[in-house]
Amino acid sequence: MSRCESEAIAQARSWINNATATTALTGAGISAESGVPTFRGFAGLWKQFRPEDLATPEAFARHPELVWEWYDWRRSLIAKAQPNPGHRALTDLERRAQSFTLITQNVDRLHQRAGSQSVLELHGSIWQLRCTACHREWSDETVPLPHLPPTCRCGGLARPAVVWFGESLPREAWSRAERAASTCDVFLVIGTSALVYPAAGLASLAHRCGAKLIEINAEKTALSNAADLALTGPAGEILPALLRE
Repeated sequence: MSRCESEAIAQARSWINNATATTALTGAGISAESGVPTFRGFAGLWKQFRPEDLATPEAFARHPELVWEWYDWRRSLIAKAQPNPGHRALTDLERRAQSFTLITQNVDRLHQRAGSQSVLELHGSIWQLRCTACHREWSDETVPLPHLPPTCRCGGLARPAVVWFGESLPREAWSRAERAASTCDVFLVIGTSALVYPAAGLASLAHRCGAKLIEINAEKTALSNAADLALTGPAGEILPALLRE
């Protein structure tokens, strides 16, 4: 690590240690370090599949079996993944901070498996199912699912309880995320392309409200120039370094 990088880490650590409230927003990059494929990165899933074929209500209405085959495959990959040091560092930060909010765009629940207690899932969870008839939701971590597409106890067709393209974010989670962004002293943006709105707008909201904006990402993004600090590298290395005494 260069002297400049060490100074940046020290500055970020100081801001975090002195913060009354800290908020973190995570994206696919942090889970990529655990082996979960990203959507927009190199060899990302959207380079192989079109979103409109697999992650829209219209796609599900046309071909529920195809959509579920893809999600069942994704569930099998995620089930084999393990939380990495970046996930665990955020769990440690939650324990240490006076006030801490973790917002994620990920649907894999690796944060919860790492020990995070309170996670705002903006895009839902791949381990939750929702009935398209009665709208009941339930958790099912069976891999692989025994029947595709799965059905509800009422007989209705079940879908993944994730936010698809063209759908709104869950109202309660979004309201809490906006509140956390607008009231924190430090806002961490970790492993996200900063391209997916409205979630990407949380960083700008936090900055406008006076928070120090720290980006941690494997490469520069559209947000890098606006951040108070842009730390380039794996979250699994940078986040533990930020928490070292």
